[in-house]
Amino acid sequence: MQITVPNQSDLSVAASMNYLTADNTVFTKTEGQMLMVQVNDEKYPAVYLHCSFPHTNRREYISVRTSENKEIGIIKSLDEDFPKNTVSLLEEQIKMRYFAPEITKLIGIKEEFGYSYWETETVSGSVRFTVRSGGGNVKLVTDRKLLIIDVYGNRFVIEDIKHLSEKEYRLVEMYI
Repeated sequence: MQITVPNQSDLSVAASMNYLTADNTVFTKTEGQMLMVQVNDEKYPAVYLHCSFPHTNRREYISVRTSENKEIGIIKSLDEDFPKNTVSLLEEQIKMRYFAPEITKLIGIKEEFGYSYWETETVSGSVRFTVRSGGGNVKLVTDRKLLIIDVYGNRFVIEDIKHLSEKEYRLVEMYI
């Protein structure tokens, strides 16, 4: 058995990670409803939150990034690192970023010319959308949760494929 030892650069990157807490970071919302952050003395006018584990845990290890995708720092835990008003602001931003209506009923899926055309009922109403075949646009993100990404980047979820009817499961089975 071979043991792999991280090289010096891997350890130095981990050691230099910038963790964001209430002691060094202030989040605010701009007039244009963008999330702004000040870390120590440096201000970033528009930032985005990226969850490390978006389908299983949206409360820990949240990366705060600029619009150019440069990481500013990591929030280890929403529940431990920030006051309630900041947590509410960050939860709102995460909810917007990872908005994905749950599909409650699969009415039909048709395949044509490398695209599939989905007709569904969601918690937000009836929705028809198009998915490009291949490329991981339909994938299991847990053993039961299915994520579907349409051609415009919109996300839809089936929370538990085990709760699909037999007909619905047959429709979606070939995409899993």
